[in-house]
Amino acid sequence: MANAKRGDGRTVTSKVLAMLSAFEEVGGALTLSELAQHADIPLPTAHRLAAELVEWGALERTPHGRYVVGLRLWEVSQNAGRQLRDAARPFLQDLFSLTQETAHIAVRDGRDALYIDRVYGSTRVPRASRVGGRLPLHATAVGKVLLAYEEDWVREAYLSARLEGPTRRTHVQPEQLSAELDRVRAQGYAVTLEEVREGSCSIAVPVHTSPLPSALGLVMPSTKATQMERHLPALRGVAGRIEAAVRIPQSAPGVRGPRRPLTK
Repeated sequence: MANAKRGDGRTVTSKVLAMLSAFEEVGGALTLSELAQHADIPLPTAHRLAAELVEWGALERTPHGRYVVGLRLWEVSQNAGRQLRDAARPFLQDLFSLTQETAHIAVRDGRDALYIDRVYGSTRVPRASRVGGRLPLHATAVGKVLLAYEEDWVREAYLSARLEGPTRRTHVQPEQLSAELDRVRAQGYAVTLEEVREGSCSIAVPVHTSPLPSALGLVMPSTKATQMERHLPALRGVAGRIEAAVRIPQSAPGVRGPRRPLTK
């Protein structure tokens, strides 16, 4: 697909990316009309681009004529953050074994916490994230850790924008959230209680991996909120193991690019 500008001044690449972003924002199987509407392009253009994406393997067409994300695109995406994910995986499993709670690791991507790996516990917890999923930084424990350890200008830019509240418990007042982030940095961990989903709570610590800082966390039913801090020794111990593992050169190639910008 050429990257030439067509008609409305947008490049073909920007139109393709807009089509693909529909699966991130809407998900599931989408019709051609839905793809065209989401990308704000004519139906014939969407048809042509979708056909090329299907041919390459980025999309697949269902028997009912809808479109879903193709396996080839999924394969390519597995290389994103691969070094960190591969290094962290055995220690994430260890954290789950020690705590029996759902464990995950996340990095900052713009204004979101992007979950790069997760080990699910057997305890039923309202599901708020998945591997490859993202949640607002201010509503999650891993996100608060990532934001607390950011440079001041990043924090200020984040807090200056409107903060959405997924639940009535989400902290959305900039002044209060700023003070909370100061406490997170001082104490070395963050907690949340039903800020992203009712019925769940979480705790997280920083993982000082370079050049892509990350956060390690546990999520559990809100009935265990008073017990969360007892997992801090395990969280900090595992975080240290991950830091050491990432410092060791890995044999597998990985993507360790620059930090993502705050805006999307």
